[in-house]
Amino acid sequence: MKNKVLISGNEALAEASIQAGCKAYFGYPITPQNEITAYMSRRMSEENRVFIQAESELAAINMVLGASASGVRTMTTSSSPGISLMQEAISYMAGDELPCVVVNIARGGPGLGNIAGSQSDYFQSVKGGGHGDYKLIVIAPSTVQEMADLTFTAFDSADKYRTPVIILADGYLGQMMEPAIITTERKIPVTIKNWALTGAKNRKQNVIHSMYLAEGGLEAHNQKLQEKFQKIKKELCLVEEISTEDAQIILVAYGTVSRICKNVLKKLRAKNIKVGLIRPITLCPFPEQIIKKAASNAKFFLTVEMSVGQMVEDVKLSVEGKAPVYFYGRTAGGVPEEEKIIEIIKSKLRT
Repeated sequence: MKNKVLISGNEALAEASIQAGCKAYFGYPITPQNEITAYMSRRMSEENRVFIQAESELAAINMVLGASASGVRTMTTSSSPGISLMQEAISYMAGDELPCVVVNIARGGPGLGNIAGSQSDYFQSVKGGGHGDYKLIVIAPSTVQEMADLTFTAFDSADKYRTPVIILADGYLGQMMEPAIITTERKIPVTIKNWALTGAKNRKQNVIHSMYLAEGGLEAHNQKLQEKFQKIKKELCLVEEISTEDAQIILVAYGTVSRICKNVLKKLRAKNIKVGLIRPITLCPFPEQIIKKAASNAKFFLTVEMSVGQMVEDVKLSVEGKAPVYFYGRTAGGVPEEEKIIEIIKSKLRT
């Protein structure tokens, strides 16, 4: 059954997680993601599943670790400061190769900052965040519909690759309401988890750990993790391209900001200014080959973010010096303005 409803991004994600088979949710209140926790407190009970409001974000993520080790689909949600507190356990789960979904409805920072939407957690998400050599899958929705649809992708990818997956959205996307189709017809893939801790009465004992003290053991494990990430890069790199075939100016943006850039593209195309847009949907793996290809014909790139410039570094690495890469961003809940983006593009075309 498919129902089209007017729903917030937070609640669309929450309902999708239930339809995706989340059996255990652990969270702690923090704005602007509280609607998820409130929604899950009701719906998980209705579905006879596990809901626990933990005593802290540290407790919540360690409960996720335990639930994942038992083989069930599990999730936690928080916002920027809370996600920071979870980093040690996320590193443990990456080392343990445990699947889970971690949702960050990001707010302004650093520190407590404010409760407005922001994209300043990009580095934390795509560069690891915790200690050690690891990377996670990071998915960035841009609409309420994608808040639902990409939640399914997150759970499936976590199980397929045995890794934590981060859904990185911002407070604006979490709070806004849009029509969205929430499906209840989807069949959850059956994933055999021979590694799970489900009791060893009739099989060999399983051990889940991230400590390798024997000489060469940790290095071999790190190599295994890196090989897995290379496999993910080949199989799961999601990106939206608009009008890039003949584009001389390439906008690069994700999440809420990409919606603004789509309007800019329409306005400038109407004036015969050849603008294209590349929207990374997976921030990690990053669509570096797509950007590299676009750099062959582009006069310049303009990366637009709600930060002081974090994704722009990955754009520059992908362009490999083939074209100039400019940046426009706002922080602390400030939203990039269409008029300012257009002004920057026109000024760069004049130079």
